Amino acid sequence: MSSLQNGYRALVIGSTGGIGAAVSRFLAADPRCRAVATLSRKDGFDLCDETSIAAAAERIAAGGELDLVFDATGALVIDGDKPEKTLQAISPEAMAKQFAVNAIGPALLFKHFAPLLPRNRRALFATLSARVGSIGDNGLGGWISYRAAKAALNQIVRTAAVEIGRTRPEAVVVALHPGTVATRLSDPFALNRDRFSPDEAAERLLAVLDALPQSASGGFFAYDGSPIEW
Repeated sequence: MSSLQNGYRALVIGSTGGIGAAVSRFLAADPRCRAVATLSRKDGFDLCDETSIAAAAERIAAGGELDLVFDATGALVIDGDKPEKTLQAISPEAMAKQFAVNAIGPALLFKHFAPLLPRNRRALFATLSARVGSIGDNGLGGWISYRAAKAALNQIVRTAAVEIGRTRPEAVVVALHPGTVATRLSDPFALNRDRFSPDEAAERLLAVLDALPQSASGGFFAYDGSPIEW
């Protein structure tokens, strides 16, 4: 991550998932990275519990500022509920879970971890979204709850970027679309589609993030660096 200061400190949230684990490995191998903190369910971290998030932020703050926060959390199938194919399949309970994991949880990450970004130098805060969360790009329908939760996440990222930019003018806050990656999330829906390996996805996403100018903050970008319409 050549755009960050030498000796930068990073945090990967969702570090035991396919993409999160790969991102953690790449950052740990970067000689310019001083330390990589990680958070996951295996550590007892709960994205849907603000107390857990606040406690984790307090622990990590003791180590100093964070130059990079990479949120690799997210879920497509939750408690066995798969994406809906029709409006008639909507379940209020399933939809609420989608919003809890894919929108509310990341919003709380911004609440508690954005204050750990430095005020006077470049910093990066990225969260994994999905192209299906784009309203303008939706020509197929279906997957209502997941699409809506990711669309909400995109608005959260956009709004967080505006607020963070007021006190941290060099920060870049973005949503990233990783493409179709060979992970447990995509396994049931892969069919014969080509998929990136987690390592390929992580390398591409970090390269995109590293190259983004500050003016890109608040944007939504694909794994190849191309912008995605809202």
